[in-house]
Amino acid sequence: MDWDKLRIFHAAAEAGSFTHAGDALKLSQSAVSRQVSALEKDLQTPLFHRHARGLMLTEQGELLFRTVQEVIGKLEATRSRLTDSRERPHGELRITTNLGFGQGWLIPRLREFLDLYPDVRVRMLLTDDDLDLGMREADVALRLREPEQPDLIRRRLFTIYYHLYASPEYVKEHGQPQTLDDLSKHRLLSLGVVGANYLDHLNAHLYLGRGVKNARVPSFSVNNIPALHSAVSCGLGIATLPDYLVGPESNLMQLMPQTVTPELEVFFVYAEEMKNVARVQVFRDFLVDAAKKWRQ
Repeated sequence: MDWDKLRIFHAAAEAGSFTHAGDALKLSQSAVSRQVSALEKDLQTPLFHRHARGLMLTEQGELLFRTVQEVIGKLEATRSRLTDSRERPHGELRITTNLGFGQGWLIPRLREFLDLYPDVRVRMLLTDDDLDLGMREADVALRLREPEQPDLIRRRLFTIYYHLYASPEYVKEHGQPQTLDDLSKHRLLSLGVVGANYLDHLNAHLYLGRGVKNARVPSFSVNNIPALHSAVSCGLGIATLPDYLVGPESNLMQLMPQTVTPELEVFFVYAEEMKNVARVQVFRDFLVDAAKKWRQ
């Protein structure tokens, strides 16, 4: 199989159209189409279903795409290892984590990292989905649970603690709950997550003392943690928030500290082939140090 054809096929599959692939590769739409058709002829199998709205991979196309994606990932990892310098880390570092943790804990600490390593360019990918590090969808990840893939290197950083909070204005107007039964008399806020998601633990105040089937109904729901923090700060009601969003300078009131609330472990994760890449090594060491400082 000709690598140029495979590369063009991969670009077309990612873009979903020959036109957009051509724009990315600086080729004409017809040139991309010809190369893909030639590859299909070489393999004697169709790789795309062609529709007016774009391209859709066939079953054979899916198989080839995953294989080419893996090859590209390994080539990129090899390039990083060949060109990286231990003395002077440089290049793009793609970091993925969820929106709340990335915005609330990680981004405020990145200025120091960029000051220390000016030749490293950080690209943040904030999503609640676990990007595939083995397929090089990102270089490193910070995850709020231990990864299941055995081939990933992981380093535990610290524990995030969650507690019930409300604003002083809300407590002044509505009073302060003293027991779990009191929660049913208050305006509760929740994190709106879709399906079975580990972040659903942040809605523990809806279930505590009641069970999932008899959960309390929230008055307000939002789908990301910084917005939930903002809603609590504005006096909308009571919610479970992580300690990295409620620092010593916050005026939010912690409620019922005796209540058992969720805890999540933060792990720094990366693929085996990235372990000798200098920018990954220095970022790992930076995070370990930042975690220690934060917990002191």
